[in-house]
Amino acid sequence: MKATGIVRKIDELGRFVIPKEIRRSFNIRNGEPLEIFVERNGEIIFKKYSPVEKLAEFAQEYTESLYEALGHVTCIADKDKIIAIAGVSKKDFLNRSLSTAVEKVMKMHKSIVINDTSQHEYYQDSNEGADPFFSSEVIAPIIKDGESIGSVIIGSIRQEVKMGDLELKLAETAAGFLAKQSDY
Repeated sequence: MKATGIVRKIDELGRFVIPKEIRRSFNIRNGEPLEIFVERNGEIIFKKYSPVEKLAEFAQEYTESLYEALGHVTCIADKDKIIAIAGVSKKDFLNRSLSTAVEKVMKMHKSIVINDTSQHEYYQDSNEGADPFFSSEVIAPIIKDGESIGSVIIGSIRQEVKMGDLELKLAETAAGFLAKQSDY
């Protein structure tokens, strides 16, 4: 464990403040749930809680089924990173941060089909500095109790492939099913 040198006191209600620098570096947003772990040696550990990540094993099986049915790369993400993928090397994508486009779709709470990621506004105003991985993709947010907790992404790296209603409906169905399975 790495020491930060920051010390905080607990107030009379048992609260303490996580410094802004730490919240920013770990992408912890206001109102975001944290899971609390205790160690026998007296350590208390806070970890960002991800109801989608709790489904990682199931999500992996789901992505593999969608990939077999569609032949397109399929990903399932929590709010911050890819937790399951089928159709490409897992080592290159598992735990990869989300694109600006995926983050925007999750904020909008609305599924989207992007058939030319190189020209789409969500990628144009991105500061990621790299070309999108997919040439076309479908992004469906996983919504639980009115909050985006993750997303389902179906994409293709082949320029000639365009996403349509079938991919959109399958991504939305997967997102709805995963929302019902989460314990958030």
